[in-house]
Amino acid sequence: MTKAPDFDARLDRLAEVAVRVGLGLRPGQELVMTAPLDALPLARRITVQAYKAGASVVTTLLADDQATLARFEHGHDDAFDKAAGWLYEGMAQAYRTGAARLAISGDDPSLLAGQDTDKVARANRARSKAYMPALEQIANFATNWTIVSAANPAWARTVFPDLPEDQAVARLWDAIFAASRVDGPDPVGAWEAHNRALSDRTAALNARRYAALHFRGPGTDLTVGLADDHEWCGGATTAKNGIVCNANIPTEEVFTTPHCLRVQGHVSATKPLSYQGTLIDGIAVRFEEGRIVESRARTGADVLAKVIDTDEGARRLGEVALVPASSPISASGLLFCNTLYDENAASHIALGQAYSKCFLDGGAGLSEQDLAARGANRSLIHIDWMIGSAEVDVDGVTPDGRSEPLMRRGEWVD
Repeated sequence: MTKAPDFDARLDRLAEVAVRVGLGLRPGQELVMTAPLDALPLARRITVQAYKAGASVVTTLLADDQATLARFEHGHDDAFDKAAGWLYEGMAQAYRTGAARLAISGDDPSLLAGQDTDKVARANRARSKAYMPALEQIANFATNWTIVSAANPAWARTVFPDLPEDQAVARLWDAIFAASRVDGPDPVGAWEAHNRALSDRTAALNARRYAALHFRGPGTDLTVGLADDHEWCGGATTAKNGIVCNANIPTEEVFTTPHCLRVQGHVSATKPLSYQGTLIDGIAVRFEEGRIVESRARTGADVLAKVIDTDEGARRLGEVALVPASSPISASGLLFCNTLYDENAASHIALGQAYSKCFLDGGAGLSEQDLAARGANRSLIHIDWMIGSAEVDVDGVTPDGRSEPLMRRGEWVD
C-alpha cells in the first residue's frame, strides 16, 4: 500500500483517541486488547499510547483469519461445539479486577462464505456461551472499554470492489480516520464537542420519558416498547469503575433498552449485517409480544435462523438506537459491511443482551432479577442490525398513548 505522507501521523492520532477518548485509561490500569494480525501497526501504537497514559500491563491477543479458516476446512466435526472457555474466563477475570478492554475490529466480512453453515452456527454458539462471563462485564459497563477499527485488504476489497487493492486499503483508511474524527488539528477537542452534542440529545429524550418508539418505512411498521425506568445514553459513558469512556470509536448513536416483552410489528433491515464472517442481507422479521416469530433474509437466511435460535433471548431485543440519516458515516455513502460503522449510519436494534447501564442512575445496585422485572433482555449474543434510513420516520409514544414526531425521513425533528 502506498501511504499518504501524513498516514503515520493520523494513525498515531487514532491510537491517542483510542486511549484518551475511547478508554479514558487510568494510570496503573491494565489493558487487554484484541486485534486481527493486519491491525498490528495500530495495536503497537495503541500500546505506546497506553503506556504513556500510565498503563501497568498491556496484553494483546491477536487473531488470524487463516487459522480460523483452517478450523472450518480441516477441523473434526466434534470440534465445533467447543470454545476456549479458559481464555474468556481469564478475560472476564481481568475485567472484574479492573482491566480496561479494547478491541480492534476489521474482520473479512465474507471470511466464512461457503463454509458449512451448521458448523459456523455451532462454533458461534459455543463461543457465545464461553464468552458470556466477559460479555456480562462489558455489557454492564463494569469496566471502561472501547472498539476501534483498522483497515485490511479483505475488508477494503468488500467496500471498494472496483479499486486496486492498495487504493482500496488507502480509501478505507481515509474513511476510518474521517469517521473517527482524527483528521483535524485537535481530535480530542473534536470528540469533547461531539460528546456534548450527544449528551444534549440524550437529556432531551430522557426528559420526555417515552413509553415506546414507533418506526414506519418501507417494509417496516414496528413498535418498540421501552423498558421501565430506562435511560437514554450516547457518546461518553461513565463505567461502573468511575472512568469515562466512549465505547465505540466512531459513534453517532443515542441508545436505550427496550422492554423485551413489548415489541410488536414487522421490520426490514436497511443495510446488510456482517456477522462472524457471514454477510446477511435483506433481513425481515416479525415480532409478537417481544419475540421474533417469523424471519427471512435474501442471503444468509440459514445463518440468521441459527443465530436467533441461540437461546430464548436471541429472539428478543436488548437495544434500540437512533441515528440521523445525515450522520457523517451515512453521508460518506459507503456501505462498510462492518457493524461498528454501519450501525452509526442508521438507527438500529440489537438482538440479545441488554445493557444494564441504560437504566436510571446507570443501573447502579440493580440485580439480574431487578433488571428482568424492568424488561431487560438476557442472552448469549448482542447483535446490532440497521433499520433506519432517509425513508424511515420515528415517533415517540407517550405513556398515555400520544405520538410525537421524533424523526422524519431519518432526521431529528427539533
